[in-house]
Amino acid sequence: MRARLPRHIAIIMDGNGRWAQARGLPRAAGHRAGSKAVRRVVRVCRRMGIEALTLYAFSVQNWGRPDEEVSNLMELLGEFIIREWQEIMDQEIRVVHLGELRRIPGPVREKLLALERASRHHRGMTLALALSYGSREEMVRATRKMVGKALAGKLSRQQVTEAGLAACLDTASLPDPDLVIRTGGERRLSNFLLWQSAYAELVFSDILWPDFMQADLRAVVAEFQRRNRRYGLTGEQAGED
Repeated sequence: MRARLPRHIAIIMDGNGRWAQARGLPRAAGHRAGSKAVRRVVRVCRRMGIEALTLYAFSVQNWGRPDEEVSNLMELLGEFIIREWQEIMDQEIRVVHLGELRRIPGPVREKLLALERASRHHRGMTLALALSYGSREEMVRATRKMVGKALAGKLSRQQVTEAGLAACLDTASLPDPDLVIRTGGERRLSNFLLWQSAYAELVFSDILWPDFMQADLRAVVAEFQRRNRRYGLTGEQAGED
């Protein structure tokens, strides 16, 4: 059923803290274990032929967490970039970021931007890292871009369209997600790709992110392939049996 694979999978990676707590470990240990799950999922998506994978790595709201935890997460991000750099090159993975990078520590930000530049021509798969990201904040930025164009006389009222707004979003170079997965048992989107996920299939898994294995992702993709996406049509129109 390769033809019915999702083009774009987006994942809310939830449960690192609870994974660590259940084992009597500091939260940093959960985040480190979660980074191993990232590697597993990126590899299986590349092998499956998924066109784009977006990972919700750090939200705008996450800046409100304790300073030590934020520092550990930023350090882990820097380590991830260094550790995975060669495999990203070898596998022809294009890396992009979503979100506002101003608050990301300078050394980590520079590593990320360098990886984006080095991988910009890759066509094997796109890995989008949502960092300091919030969907409402993203839509505000997009709206400001459109207002700026209008004030400059480069955008008329008739040109304000869904496609025009989508082109101003952080995800302009990506297809909309077909499948959004949240691990960790919670049932909410938490300000993640709200515009882009309008017609995405949603799957909520009780598995904590560090325990999310390649087989778990394959099982979710198989569930996606069994679903009939209607896009507002009737079941008969959409070809349901």
